Amino acid sequence: MLRTWVIFYLISFVVLLFALFLSSQGIMLWVSLFLVIILIGVNLFTLYIEINRRKNRINKLKSISKVDDPEYHLDQKKLW
Repeated sequence: MLRTWVIFYLISFVVLLFALFLSSQGIMLWVSLFLVIILIGVNLFTLYIEINRRKNRINKLKSISKVDDPEYHLDQKKLW
């Protein structure tokens, strides 16, 4: 997983450098701004997906870790 993130952020860094080069030349300012906006949007989208994936993994692990006794299905709160 870490290798994928490193490659992703290296590509992001190259795109930012290219946008900086375009804006420093004084040409295609709208292209450089568009590249930066797209890059920020893609980063936020991937972070949102990773947060949801981690939350789903935690919920799945919690549901797996619950121990169910097949012979005893009574709810303890209802007994008292």
